[in-house]
Formats: sequence, C-alpha cells, structure tokens
Amino acid sequence: MERRELEYFLAIAESGSFTAAAQALHVAQPSLSHAIGTLENKLGGKVFHRLPHGVALTTAGEALVEPARQVMRDLSTATDSVRRVLGLSAGRLDIVAQTTLAVDPLAELLGAFLRSHPKVAVRVSDPELGSDVTGSVRTGECELGMADSTVDAVGDLENIVLEGREIFAVLPAGAAPAERTRLGVAELAELDWVTTPEGTATREVIDHTVSAQGASPRVAVETAHQAMVVPLVLAGAGATLLPRSLARDAAERGAAVLPLRPRVIRRGVLFWRRGPLSPAAGEFVRLVMSQASRGSADPRRG
Repeated sequence: MERRELEYFLAIAESGSFTAAAQALHVAQPSLSHAIGTLENKLGGKVFHRLPHGVALTTAGEALVEPARQVMRDLSTATDSVRRVLGLSAGRLDIVAQTTLAVDPLAELLGAFLRSHPKVAVRVSDPELGSDVTGSVRTGECELGMADSTVDAVGDLENIVLEGREIFAVLPAGAAPAERTRLGVAELAELDWVTTPEGTATREVIDHTVSAQGASPRVAVETAHQAMVVPLVLAGAGATLLPRSLARDAAERGAAVLPLRPRVIRRGVLFWRRGPLSPAAGEFVRLVMSQASRGSADPRRG
C-alpha cells in the first residue's frame, strides 16, 4: 500500500464522503476514486459501502482504520526524525486533552515548549469524555493525551503523573458571607451544582468530592459547554468546583471563590503509546518530565 492511498482512505472515512474528502485534500474526485479502487484491489475487498449520500465503512474498512492511522503516524515520525538531526525546526505536535487540563497545565506547558521550538505546529483536540482521550491515543489519532488521573485504563500506556492542582468552590456572588474564607467539604452536599456531563473532568471532581461525604450532588444544570459553567454560576444557577486558574478567572468576573478544607487536590496524567515518539512529542514529554521533577509531581512510567 502507498501512503497516498492510506491518506485518501482516512480522509474519506473521517469525512463520510468522496466529495468532502476531495475538497479537504484539494484533489480531483476521480483521482480519489481511482486510488481507493487500487487500494481495494490490493486488499481483495471493499473498504467502503457506496451509499446514495456518502459512504460507510465496511467491516474490512473498519479493521483498516487503526493500522492506517498508525502507519501515517509512523511515517510522520520518520520524517520528523530526519528533521531532528538538523534541529527541531519543524514538525507537528498532536495532543488530545480534557478541557480543564487544557487550560491548566497544558496551556502553560505549550507556551514553554513553543518558546524553545517556535516552528512546531501544535494541534490540541477536545474530547467529549475522558475515555475519549485514551481512545484517541490508542488509535493513533493523537500522539499524546492528557486526562484527569481518575480516568481508567492508562496502565498500558507510557505516562507521567502531573503536578497536583488544588480545587476551589465557585459560588454565585453573595452566596457566601464576606468574612467567609473557606468552605468545609462536608458543606458541599447542601449546594446545588452546575456541571458538565458524566465522564468529564469537572463532573468527576464534583461527584468524587461530594460522594466522599456520603451524599450525591444535586445537579441544577448540566451543560456540555464548559465555557457556560461560570456564566451559569454567576447567574445564580448553582455552584461548581474548578482548579485554581479557572477559579481565579471566575473570581475576576464576580464569583465568590473559596478554598476547600480539607484541601482537594487532583492530578492529571500525560500519556502516549509505547514505542518511538515523534521528535516534537519526545521534546514535549522531556519538558513535562523536567518540570515534574522540579515540582511536587510523581513522574512514573506505565
């Protein structure tokens, strides 16, 4: 199989049609159809069901997706490895991260990385659920993943546990007396909550912290939009729990922010598939490990 055939196959699989893939790849549709026909002849079977409106993967096509992604990733790594001999002056870094971790600590880590490697192109993907982070890394869709450490099934992946993030209660303005300086964890069961859906980092923090007190959180509003959480809190819909950086931003917008006692600390995990990394990903991992060794993180390899 040729790289071009696999690239075309993945583009069609992801877009759902030959027309959309041809537009995305900037190639003529007949060229795309010819390449897929050649690929199917080599495999001895169809990889797509041709439908009136678009295509669907056949069983053989579904089996090809993950190996094709890995082949494309390996080819990219090989190309980048040559560039590394001349210095990390190009390349691409693909990371999938849960939203709260993308804000803190990923944004700051990427800033430090790009100051040293400004010509590397970075793409950060946002999954709907924590389990989607590990799935994207396992299938080769993204090279690195960052998720809350409570997300299961990272044990077979290489990983680094990141520095802990303190969690704060974020309440509507005026919900706490001005003289109040902290909020007991036991008091959380009395609050109404604004949160994201089950499986997301914010929801896991709320569920875990409140359930530790033997109660279930009363969810007033559940939204799939992380950016909507703080505005809902400010509008008086309920409270939420956020890491320091997000809580600080909420405070600047008028929310009441209180530390929890006892403190609640959450840790994220950076992880990747076993095997060689692209030069850009390898440099990023080394950066994270060096910062972890200087802080209070617990670096470990899975």
